[in-house]
Amino acid sequence: MAPKKSTIVLNVEQFIHDIEERPAIWNRNFHCNKAFLEQMWDELSGTHKLPSEVYVLDDGAEVDLDLGNYERFLDITLHRNNNITTGKIYRLVIEKERRGDYLGKTVQVVPHITDAIQEWVESVAQTPVQGSSKPQVCIIELGGTIGDIEGMPFVEAFRQFQFRVKRENFCLAHVSLVPLPKATGEPKTKPTQSSVRELRGCGLSPDLIVCRSEKPIGLEVKEKISNFCHVDPDQVICIHDLSSIYHVPILMEQNGVIEFLNERLKLKIDMSKRAKCLQHWRDLARRTETVRREVNIAIVGKYTKFTDSYASVVKAVQHAALAVNRKPNLIFIESCLLEQETLQREPSKYHKEWQKLCESNGILVPGGFGARGMEGKIRACQWARENRKPFLGICLGLQAAVIEFARNVLSLQDANSTEINPETTNPLVIDMPEHHIGQMGGTMRLGKRTTIFSEQTSIIRKLYGNPRTVDERHRHRYEVNPQYVSQLESHGMRFVGMDEDKKRMEIIELRDHPYFVATQYHPEYLSRPLKPSPPFLGLILASEGRLKSYIDRGCRLSPRQLSDASSDEDEILNGKSSPCKEIQSQPKLVNGNGLTVGDNNSDPEEEGACGGIGA
Repeated sequence: MAPKKSTIVLNVEQFIHDIEERPAIWNRNFHCNKAFLEQMWDELSGTHKLPSEVYVLDDGAEVDLDLGNYERFLDITLHRNNNITTGKIYRLVIEKERRGDYLGKTVQVVPHITDAIQEWVESVAQTPVQGSSKPQVCIIELGGTIGDIEGMPFVEAFRQFQFRVKRENFCLAHVSLVPLPKATGEPKTKPTQSSVRELRGCGLSPDLIVCRSEKPIGLEVKEKISNFCHVDPDQVICIHDLSSIYHVPILMEQNGVIEFLNERLKLKIDMSKRAKCLQHWRDLARRTETVRREVNIAIVGKYTKFTDSYASVVKAVQHAALAVNRKPNLIFIESCLLEQETLQREPSKYHKEWQKLCESNGILVPGGFGARGMEGKIRACQWARENRKPFLGICLGLQAAVIEFARNVLSLQDANSTEINPETTNPLVIDMPEHHIGQMGGTMRLGKRTTIFSEQTSIIRKLYGNPRTVDERHRHRYEVNPQYVSQLESHGMRFVGMDEDKKRMEIIELRDHPYFVATQYHPEYLSRPLKPSPPFLGLILASEGRLKSYIDRGCRLSPRQLSDASSDEDEILNGKSSPCKEIQSQPKLVNGNGLTVGDNNSDPEEEGACGGIGA
């Protein structure tokens, strides 16, 4: 029988596999083939919201994108316990009950669940996230909507928590939407009034009300919210839609949030250092407005209809492009449309996608799982290799590059991954020893691992600052078969990074190519707005034809090179460099891969685009 209409399918490969196992039934009822099934998948996925990207922390925890945003904006390292979920809390309480910690008492939401939430928060608040010092402030995001049944135990827990830690240690900010109907153009405050009334009915009174709106709201609206929600007008903060998310911290600072929190929580912040501390961020926000020259980066993936699937990759490209004063123009290409089957079925789509790929300045092949679209990724790798187009492969992108090289350079026509074809006679990519076939959970290589660079000179090592090792985060189940490494290297593929046991291939480069780099790890997870990831920075520079000049200068960028109106070619033709003082942007490791610019005593006005925020 066909699946019920209410069925939500979360994995297209499994979906197609299950149906292909029963072809007679499906063909009799629907006369369908694989192409039809993929179209059906597209309709399903367009109807139902599929999961977005999985973000991986240093300790291997798989969390949602919220923690990734916190890490990027605050430049900190979070841990699995920073992600508090209902399931974790209930499991903790059940384990305590099984051990007899409650001495046979009836386990209830209040006080056992609420106490567990408070104890968890207090424990996490003492865990260092930057260096070894304890945090001064712990930010807790209580997601969902006030009144939702899922969040009520947490609301009750924090109602109790405010008395447990005292008023001077507890500040509540309530985020609310202020809609602006196009018919009237008048901001509506009723939703905010209702949510605050609901919140106060639960025993929590907000100290700050952060209003999200399409356009700025006036003083009159602020006073109305203040009057009905029991806060001062200065405690109503409007965060309207902005051209760039990097303007949000500056807007909050302009609204006096720092002064309010400093006084409310007795933080004793030295306000004289505030301007200097935020200067790098102001420069970044201003650069997002003034940058004019674009760099076209094609992202060849299989989940391109859902851009959230590559959220960290997109952010990493933006960080790297802005660091060298370029505006990234991301071109998403569905890898399935690059395959020969599409040429036969839908030639217009096939040629359209290939035209977009050919017109891009650089190519990026991100990670993924499953067979769908793999051949398209392999063909994109081939085109980048043969046409000397700057290329960056991540995880599955590295595996696709290795398979393509084996097929077309080593003449191993049936080279493949055991994930795609378990029966291949040339398994260039194999499953790891930790992977148990048939068991999907807990079998991946997750979290931060050390990569050791080989002694041979490599572009990627120079971009990292010539370290001996680098720590990056992983999330994969398959890896390059070490039995083929010597054969691949003898034909020009260089494995310039391996794991500590020198059995797992981590980084590849191609000899005599402007920039063909692929990593088994995911460098996007450690990219920061002011510390772009070196592999991504290399891709952007190579796409602009500036990588060689950048490396020849000792990985430095001058103010002229950062300008929108200049290029390296101008300097070469003139036979001189800019008379301006060069900005030192020598990459060095920060938490495994960050970049800092200039020395610690330099003036923030003179530091480059990659400069970090001082602690």
